[in-house]
Amino acid sequence: MNDDSLVTALREELDDGGLRGSFLVRDLHTGDEVGIDPDVEFPLASLVKVPLAVATLDRVRTGELDGAEQVAVRPGNPDVAGPPGLSRFRHPASVAVEDLVYLSTSISDGAAADALFALTPPAEVGRRLRALGLRGITVRHPISDLTDTPAERFDPAEVHLAHTLAIGARTAGRGHPVPQLDVSRASSGTARAFADLLQELWAPTRVDPGVAARVRDLLAHNVLRQRLAPDFTSDSSTWSSKTGTLLNLRHEAGVVEHDDGRAFVVAALTESRVAASAQPEAEALMGRVARALRDRLRP
Repeated sequence: MNDDSLVTALREELDDGGLRGSFLVRDLHTGDEVGIDPDVEFPLASLVKVPLAVATLDRVRTGELDGAEQVAVRPGNPDVAGPPGLSRFRHPASVAVEDLVYLSTSISDGAAADALFALTPPAEVGRRLRALGLRGITVRHPISDLTDTPAERFDPAEVHLAHTLAIGARTAGRGHPVPQLDVSRASSGTARAFADLLQELWAPTRVDPGVAARVRDLLAHNVLRQRLAPDFTSDSSTWSSKTGTLLNLRHEAGVVEHDDGRAFVVAALTESRVAASAQPEAEALMGRVARALRDRLRP
């Protein structure tokens, strides 16, 4: 089976599973790559926390920020279902800037990310990416905007209605009445752009090597490992990544490093046509497709 036949078969498998996806796998050493629609733009959801980490840690490196500076964090609402982290604290806390980067990146703490965005606004994060020559990722808003979607307006038993809206209202140009799903209003990017960012973190030429090493460590300690990790983690390989989830969007981008020295960037951005918030079958399908693409480059 040649590359075109493989991509066609995998695209059909995604469609049968109710997914539309943009995938790219790249050999970090040779540059060889294979993908499925890798230049289609998607809202990034929490994937945007990776460029936020890069920008914040670089400002710490240059002395613009003090990594030990304590940032006051107000208590959240722990009685309301939501993501883990500071938003579920019952009492005020002070957290150092560098520890906020850990919380934001490794456990995907949205409140920690927004404390960092207060120090380095979205537009500045985007400017710094462009200054590094990294194109294709646009940072437009804080993470708190991602928690103000139709899903938060429905009772838990009716959250499928929010997914129905997310699925059915997208326009042909990838616009959407829900701003967080509109690529012209949300933080957005492509699988190729995210692969370029990860390649720069693993083989830095423009990002400071110390900053790149710290971000790699944060991605290696990602605690959300239900999506692509089962297909890329073993006793002879390590998987470092960041996930992004919003309504019917399920993303993950990372790097798998093998004991033989080979390493591959894997970026997977998907949207589901199934109106359900919990979709373990979709998570497994993403992993199978990403693994099949990686296996194409590493027989």
